[in-house]
Amino acid sequence: MKDGCCAEASEMRSKSKTGNMNMATMYTTMESPVGRLLLAGDERALRRVNFADAGRSAGVQVGWVENAGAFAEVIRQLKAYFRGELQNFDLPLEMEGTEFQLRVWSALRKIPYGQTISYRELAERIGNVKAVRAVGLANGCNPIPIIVPCHRVIGSDGSLTGFGGGLENKRKLLDLECKEFRLL
Repeated sequence: MKDGCCAEASEMRSKSKTGNMNMATMYTTMESPVGRLLLAGDERALRRVNFADAGRSAGVQVGWVENAGAFAEVIRQLKAYFRGELQNFDLPLEMEGTEFQLRVWSALRKIPYGQTISYRELAERIGNVKAVRAVGLANGCNPIPIIVPCHRVIGSDGSLTGFGGGLENKRKLLDLECKEFRLL
């Protein structure tokens, strides 16, 4: 299922940016505290994390090859994150989107673990305070949630708003991160 603005960003192609048509998209799934996650990428980078049980999430595409071994490091880091042992991911990522989306996603990666910001503040950080709604749409199209922490963006009144994995999972991720700070 595709969501309007995310249609281009959500399609995984077996063709890389360098034009190599032979680079296969691989995938696997893993269980997590926020449900089953679908991981997809190629031999160079992780390209997608989907909440496999969320209704709006794209599933496995025709031509993808299941290969759990290719995601061993991604799974290791995600498990460490969920145990509260990892705050910053160190993985090769390849995100496809518009120039604006890429700027928003880059800014997301700079939000510190355990902290939240508003959509307005995110718009300010990318230098376009009037783009609050566009920032929200780009945030919602993030192809690599959790690792690129779109869950750390909340409403200006502190409310939880929109999250592809569901608001319950957004709360779980924020609680996980805040719990770590309460223990220090």
